[in-house]
Amino acid sequence: MSSPKTAPTTAFVLAAGLGTRMRPLTDDRPKALVEVGGRALIDHMLDRLRDAGAKRFVVNVHAFADRLEAHLLGRTDLDIVISDEREALLETGGGLKKAAPLLGHEPIWVANIDSVWIEDHAKDEPSRALKELAAAWDAEAMDAILLLARMDRTTGFDGAGDFFMDGDNRLAFRNEAPAAPLNYMGVHITRPGLVADVPEAAFSLSKIWRQSAPQGRLHGVMMEGDWMHVGDPEARDIAEARLAR
Repeated sequence: MSSPKTAPTTAFVLAAGLGTRMRPLTDDRPKALVEVGGRALIDHMLDRLRDAGAKRFVVNVHAFADRLEAHLLGRTDLDIVISDEREALLETGGGLKKAAPLLGHEPIWVANIDSVWIEDHAKDEPSRALKELAAAWDAEAMDAILLLARMDRTTGFDGAGDFFMDGDNRLAFRNEAPAAPLNYMGVHITRPGLVADVPEAAFSLSKIWRQSAPQGRLHGVMMEGDWMHVGDPEARDIAEARLAR
């Protein structure tokens, strides 16, 4: 399956977190440089996005920023630009707002670095999920489209599920429901300008999505496969074992 014409060519990669839950593995490095399956978490995500059509990458940095920048300089195969958040943590939405001048005006990928997965079709089409996400993106009808995993095929996730999805792929938050079947995998497509009018410097993208969902403008695509959220050392070990099968 070739990259669809609608695939964004710019990606914003969120790598500025403190990684406190990942200690002691993050005592001397950012979480982005914790290794799983012999590769740094950020390299897993950069490779996924590249294979799905991304050609330019904006990466935000905070904790151990110098070390992460040095690592990224070694990725001579990619066009990488740094969004510097050394002065203050801005959360996901604030990070996107700060990076907006570097991102342009076209739709972009936005991705966390603590997400690895194995698709059911990995041998034949290793990037199918991201390509399907890009193919389903509709800038007129959506504020964002999220990549989702089934709760029963998720590891390293502490919650009771994030979303319900209807027949038109529109998402609703779990809210007060005891459980929901789908989890956000940390990758989505949106417009950089979506956060332009938020007055706060630091805020979560979830704030925007909670406004979009009731309007039917938050959509999703479900990945068929196993998703591993790598948020702490135990989850890293589980992911390592799964990737080694």
